[in-house]
Amino acid sequence: MIEGMSERTIAACDGAAKGNPGPAAWAYVVADAAGVPQRWRAGALGHSTNNVGELTALREVLAATDPAVSLEVRLDSTYTRDCATKWLAGWKRNGWKTAAGKPVANRELIQAIDELLQGRDVVFTYVRAHQADGDRLNAIADKAASDAARTQESAEGTASDLPVPDPVRVAPPRARASQEGGPGKKAASARKGSAPGGTRTLAARFPGTCPCSRPYGKGDTITRVGASWGHPECAGAFAS
Repeated sequence: MIEGMSERTIAACDGAAKGNPGPAAWAYVVADAAGVPQRWRAGALGHSTNNVGELTALREVLAATDPAVSLEVRLDSTYTRDCATKWLAGWKRNGWKTAAGKPVANRELIQAIDELLQGRDVVFTYVRAHQADGDRLNAIADKAASDAARTQESAEGTASDLPVPDPVRVAPPRARASQEGGPGKKAASARKGSAPGGTRTLAARFPGTCPCSRPYGKGDTITRVGASWGHPECAGAFAS
C-alpha cells in the first residue's frame, strides 16, 4: 500500500488544453512520502479549457487517494488552488455566486472537489511550471496531461513507465537578464510573454478586476480575457 497511515502522501496534478479552449486533458501522479513516484493516470476531455483540465485533475487525484491519509497536492494553477482554498467558502455562502453576483464558473467540478475535501487533511503547494530546476512530479503530470490532450487517449501506469517530461529550454543570458530586471527590463515589463493559446501577456500598469471578479495588482501578469483584461489562467474560461 502506497499511503502509509503515519506519513503524508505527495501528489501532483495538472491540466492541459491545446488552444485553450481546445483538445484538453487532465493528469495526476501519486508519490510516496519521500516524493518517489508510484503511479500516474491521465484522461482525455475532448474540447475544453485549461481550467476544466486543472480542476478535473484535482478532483481525480482526490478521488484516487485514501481520505484517511494526509495529502500534499502540488499544482501549477493558482486558479485551481484558490478555488479550493480561498474562494470556495464564500461561494457556498453566496449560493454559488461570485462577489459580483455572477454564477461561479465550473461549479459542478468545484462542488465535487469540495465534497472530496470534507474531513481530509490536504495541503496545497504551488509550484512553477516548466522550470529547469522545477518540481519533478509536476513535470510528470504536465507531460501526461499534454500527451493525453494531444492524442485524446487516456493512459495510466506505475513507476516503471512514467511519462518523460520534455526538456526545458533555458533562456539565453541576455533574456535572463531582462527577466531578472537587468538590461532590457522595460521590454520585459511591457511584454511578459504569452498565455496559453499564444495570447500576449503584459505587466499591468494599473490595478484592475478580471472578469472572474478577482482583482489583479499593478505589475501582475495579465492578458486579454474576453473583451477585458485579467488573469492568464482565466482566458479560456471567458473566451468569446
